[in-house]
Amino acid sequence: MLSQTVEYALRAMVHLAASSREARTTDQIAEATHVPKAYLSKVLQSLVRAGLVHSQRGVGGGMTLVHTPDQVTILQVVNAVEPIQRIHTCPLGLSTHGKNLCPLHRRLDDAMAEVESAFANTRLSEVLAAPGASIPLCESAIDESPSPVGQAGEPG
Repeated sequence: MLSQTVEYALRAMVHLAASSREARTTDQIAEATHVPKAYLSKVLQSLVRAGLVHSQRGVGGGMTLVHTPDQVTILQVVNAVEPIQRIHTCPLGLSTHGKNLCPLHRRLDDAMAEVESAFANTRLSEVLAAPGASIPLCESAIDESPSPVGQAGEPG
């Protein structure tokens, strides 16, 4: 449902959101997010044009979020690279349908509206804070070795 471009933009934004306002180079972002550098450069340009990312050249430069992770929604990221296409008139151009969508196109547009709403109501900070077995974009930081225990299963 989401294009690779949208996926890459979301990965980059989540990575930057987790970087605590520290500038990241395109190389660093590409390595951390497993996105090809050339493709990532184009995606980052779109995010800069949309006012979501700031690009600073030179020593100590790189990419940073313009806003805090609590101020950026998933919808803003999606719309920066590939806006969600809603169905406002008959996609077939049938003059008798016009803005009165048939049941199929009405349901498709309703589904897109729900996705749009879910994305609009989800902030980057929520993605980073969501409980789960894995951390977004990272190998598990959880030490899977058994915890030290004393006799009879008591903590050591």
